[in-house]
Amino acid sequence: MSTAPSPLTLDQLQEQIASGQVDTVLVAATDMQGRLQGKRITARFFIDEVMDNGTEGCSYLLAADVEMNTIDGYALTSWERGYGDFMFVPDYSTLRHIPWHPGTVMVQCDLAFIDGSPMTVSPRQVLKAQLERLDALGFSPIGATELEFALYNTSYRDAMAGEYRNLEAASTYNIDYSLFGTGQVEGYLHRLRTEMDGAGLYTESAKGECNLGQLEVGFRYADILSTCDNHVVYKLGAKQIADQEGKSVTFMAKPNEREGSSCHIHLSLNDSEGKPAFPTGHGTEMSETMKHFVAGVVDTQFDFTYLYAPNINSYKRFADGSFAPTAVGWGWDNRTCAVRIVGHGPGLRFEQRVPGADANPYIACAALIAAGIHGLENKLELPEALAGNAYTQDVPHIPRRLHDAVAAFDSSAVARNAFGDEVVDHYAHAGRVEMAAFDAAVTDWEVKRGFERL
Repeated sequence: MSTAPSPLTLDQLQEQIASGQVDTVLVAATDMQGRLQGKRITARFFIDEVMDNGTEGCSYLLAADVEMNTIDGYALTSWERGYGDFMFVPDYSTLRHIPWHPGTVMVQCDLAFIDGSPMTVSPRQVLKAQLERLDALGFSPIGATELEFALYNTSYRDAMAGEYRNLEAASTYNIDYSLFGTGQVEGYLHRLRTEMDGAGLYTESAKGECNLGQLEVGFRYADILSTCDNHVVYKLGAKQIADQEGKSVTFMAKPNEREGSSCHIHLSLNDSEGKPAFPTGHGTEMSETMKHFVAGVVDTQFDFTYLYAPNINSYKRFADGSFAPTAVGWGWDNRTCAVRIVGHGPGLRFEQRVPGADANPYIACAALIAAGIHGLENKLELPEALAGNAYTQDVPHIPRRLHDAVAAFDSSAVARNAFGDEVVDHYAHAGRVEMAAFDAAVTDWEVKRGFERL
């Protein structure tokens, strides 16, 4: 597994701490919801204790819901097991400055039990396990995530105080590709682009999207592990920069009744010599490797939808004619399909269009790689491409409810073969927790619809 070079070396960090340039080190790991969690470590203590030994954290971080409630039913940890510690084990290839906080550096971590054994249900380890499987077949994946979000001029605190009603969107109409529209929020976008570059990401562009206040910032492709590491840093930074500007952003898949926010994932493979494995002929035809890999992605679309769409709200995004896919299948440069083949030559790749902005990138990419391995190992034949409007065609659809997606994942022999029972059981339980929380809630819609009329 190759990773992109770190924008900051450990020697440079020690020099910058000694000179007083850096005074805080964020020690971070990604939780099940795709959020960075961890500690703010003073620079001196980091050098004296954490640099060589890591640091501890409570195991409930991988057994909590969105609101950080402790949840029963996990094999990993519970009240009966005492909610013990695990270790944050720094991966120094991820060292980076965090420009939106002065004097601050971040290192991302793998998680391990106190005895040093890996915590296999940690999202980063779930992905690394699939990367090892793919490496054994002689391939390495590269790709990028396209993450949309909605920007509001309302601060997070004011949004909460107003129960998230009547938020002031940063745009008042559809600004998809509009330079005037993005110019109106350039103060925020300029900070986002330049400070992400300062954090070691390769920012390509920013553009408006369809929903009010909806934006997308694009980043250059990299090896998949680095792409996911960068993704979660970007997501944290986008929120923190907005907070500093008195604004807010949301990465909900469907924040309102208009267009949802996606996280399209582009992926291709290099072979053991570092050469593109997907194109053949003049670079516009798929190699047998690509056909088998994409066939695996299509074949597991139903089983793995939960890993791309992990929340109740994720499924509100899947609507016909919305640019969010509903049909299981693939097509050539066809945005109505779940899987879109795009590019040519070394850039020939597929785009998985099912994930929303709320997806955990490590888990979603692990699912894509596991699906591709399934196709490679079984030499699956690629079905016929879908042409025209896939929304209106008589083809299988992805699950339309979280309940169905979790059941499909939990009962999937392909998932259990790829990820192991421990990972499947852990994440299936997380899905059931999300469903139970929603099923117990009385929504505004129910009250407004039935309070007087029923």
